Amino acid sequence: MSVTENLEEVERRICAACERAGRDRSEVTLIAVSKTKPIEMIEEAVDAGIRIFGENKVQELVQKHDEMEDGLEWHMIGHLQTNKVKMLPGRTKMIHSVDSLHLAEEIDKQYAKHGEIAHVLIEVNMAGEESKFGLAPQDVESFLDEIAKFANIYVHGLMTIAPFVEDANENRKIFADLKKLLIDMRRKNNDNIDMRELSMGMTGDYEVAIEEGATFVRVGTGIFGARNYQKG
Repeated sequence: MSVTENLEEVERRICAACERAGRDRSEVTLIAVSKTKPIEMIEEAVDAGIRIFGENKVQELVQKHDEMEDGLEWHMIGHLQTNKVKMLPGRTKMIHSVDSLHLAEEIDKQYAKHGEIAHVLIEVNMAGEESKFGLAPQDVESFLDEIAKFANIYVHGLMTIAPFVEDANENRKIFADLKKLLIDMRRKNNDNIDMRELSMGMTGDYEVAIEEGATFVRVGTGIFGARNYQKG
């Protein structure tokens, strides 16, 4: 199937999940995860109406941002190293993967140099997987107290990467628990904290994530195919 056909199928599934959950389609933003994909495939997605793309590596985000047309949104969804933060101002709509105070300090510093506000989500390791980045759920509240001090960061909500599972329903509790955590943290609404967004769900489980309240879903393989996908 082509990128365009894949997108039609993803859109159908998003709409069906919204309907099952009694949600409006406008509440869910699709991020097309374009990591490792060539410009030609991204252009096909753009032609099909996609404007929001997610990248895991800063260098790849920068290259694609600078090469592609204006009017596209680029989201940094992968683990972010502090020494790469300086490349993101002016190029990134949102950083989904803030997971340490050290990183937050560097983001605040680099965005201040450009007179910009960094729009971010806090990454939470809901499943407690040792191989994953992210804060422990019980540490989110104290982290928000610290991040509230940064003038050049605005926190919009939470993000998680759920485990890879054969049955997407196995991740339902993880998504539901992240939603509960988001609601609990809404009392932290400072000037630069507004806990509304939930970035959760990928190709294998985005429908369940939508049913549990996702506002961003990050779909790569479902749109572009596996990494060795060839057009034709």
